[in-house]
Amino acid sequence: MTPQEFGKITKNPGSIALTALPLLAYERFSELCLELCKKGGRIVAYFARPQPEGDDLELFAIIARCWEGELLILRCTVGRSFPSLTPHCPQLHLFEREIAEAYGVIPTGHPWFKPVRFHRRWRAGSDAWNRGEERPLPGEMDYYRVEGEEVHEVAVGPVHAGVIEPGHFRFQCHGENVMHLEISLGYQHRGIEQLLLGGPHPASIYQLETVAGDTTAGHASAYSMVLEALAGIAPSPRAEAIRAIALELERLSNHVGDIGALAGDVGFLPTASFCGRLRGDYLNLTAEICGSRFSRGLIRPGGVGFALDDELAARMLHRLLVIEKETRGAIELFFDAPSALARMERIGTLSIDDAEALGMVGVAARACGLTRDVRLHYPYGGYISTYDHCVIEDSGDVFARANIRRREIYKSLHWLKQSLRDLPRGELRRELPPLAADTLAVAMVEGWRGELVQVGITDAAGKFDRYKIIDPSFHNWSGLAMALREQQISDFPLCNKSFNLSYCGFDL
Repeated sequence: MTPQEFGKITKNPGSIALTALPLLAYERFSELCLELCKKGGRIVAYFARPQPEGDDLELFAIIARCWEGELLILRCTVGRSFPSLTPHCPQLHLFEREIAEAYGVIPTGHPWFKPVRFHRRWRAGSDAWNRGEERPLPGEMDYYRVEGEEVHEVAVGPVHAGVIEPGHFRFQCHGENVMHLEISLGYQHRGIEQLLLGGPHPASIYQLETVAGDTTAGHASAYSMVLEALAGIAPSPRAEAIRAIALELERLSNHVGDIGALAGDVGFLPTASFCGRLRGDYLNLTAEICGSRFSRGLIRPGGVGFALDDELAARMLHRLLVIEKETRGAIELFFDAPSALARMERIGTLSIDDAEALGMVGVAARACGLTRDVRLHYPYGGYISTYDHCVIEDSGDVFARANIRRREIYKSLHWLKQSLRDLPRGELRRELPPLAADTLAVAMVEGWRGELVQVGITDAAGKFDRYKIIDPSFHNWSGLAMALREQQISDFPLCNKSFNLSYCGFDL
C-alpha cells in the first residue's frame, strides 16, 4: 500500500478534494480494503454515487485507523456487478446490500443478499432482485428457515404491543431456545439522503434533526461539522462547549431512561418509575438552553442558535447537583439488588470477536471489550483535551450493557459539572462562506448509542452531490441478532432493550 493509493483525513471534521483521491481499479480497491481491515482498520462508511455519464458507480470506502487517529479514503469505479467483499469482511454486509438496493448493481457472491429498507431504486434501470416498478413492501422477502422436529417459527412485529417503532423480528426456535433471529426493518424509510441532494437547503438542518428523534444533538452536530469542514471554518470555543453540553445531556437522558426501562423489564419497579422522572429532568435541562427538550433549534452550522450565559450555567449546575444525587440513588438501588443482577448476567452474551467482525460501535461494542469512542480516537469540539478514556466492560451480556450506561452516566455528570463551571468565551455563531466545490467532508460524533458518521460530497457548484448518513444502529442491529442465539425467546425483550437501537436511524 502506497500513499498514492488513498486519501487521508487526520482531523474531525475533515475534508479532502476529490482530485486528491486516486481512482483505483476495483481489484486493487478490494485488496486494500481487506488488507486494512485485517490490520485493525474498521469500515465507518462505504457507499456509492453515480457517475455523471453512463451506468458506472463511484465506490467510496472510509476506513478508520482509530489508534492513529486517521481516516483513510479509497475510491474506485464499478459496473453492473462487482465481487462482494462480505465473505471476507462481514462488517460490509449491509453496506453492499444498500448499494444494490439504491442503484440496482449486484455484489456477486454476497452470502445474505436481501433488501435493506425496501424503497424504490434511485436511478432508472433493472432492480437487483428483479422486482417490478411498484414500491416494494417492507418485509417482503425470503426469510431464513429451520425445519425439523420441535422446530417452530415466531414472527413479531412490525406492530408491537408497546408505543415503539415498527420492525419485524423472525425467530427460528427449538422449543424455547432461539436458533436464529432475522431482523427486517425499513418501515420508516423517509428518503432523507435523497432530500439532502442539491443542498444545503433551508430545510436540511430540520431533516437532520429528525434522522433519529432521540439523537437530535448528535445528528445536528455531525451535519453542522460537515458544512463547517467544507466551508473551512470552526465555531468559537463557547459554541463548541454548548454543543458538547447538549450532547452529554442527550446521553444522560437516554442512558437514565434505558436503565429505568431495563429495571421495568426485570420487574424492579422502584428504579423503573424513578428513572422515568429523572429522564424528564435531564430533558428539561436541555429545554433551559433552547426551549426544546430534544435540543431542536440549538445546534446550527457555524455554532449554536441559543446562548448559555453564566447565570443560566450556574442555575443548571445547581439543578444538576440535585438530580445527580437522585440519579445515583435510583441506579445503585437497582445494581445492588441480587434478583436484578441475576436477570442480566450471562443473558444475551456477545463475544468480542463477533462484535469486531460485525463492526459494532458505541455502548454495545464497549460492553464486549472493544475500545471504540469517537471522543477518544477522533476528538472534536468541546471534547478536545477534555476526554481521556472511555468506559469498557468485557462480559458482553445485558449486565455489561447496563453497567456501561451506569458508568457513562457518572462520567458525563462529572464532565458536565466541569464544563458548566468553565465555559469559554466566544461568539455564538459564525457566518459560513460558500462550500468548497468537488470536495468530500467527513464528520464523526459519539452519539449516546455510539459512533455516527456523516459524509458530504459537493459538485462543481458547491452543492451536495451525495450525502451519506451512518447511524450507530446501522452497525449494531446484527449484534442483537447474534446475541439472541441459544437464548430463551422470553429473554428477547430484555436483550432488545439492552441494545435499544433506533429503527428510524437505520431506516433513514
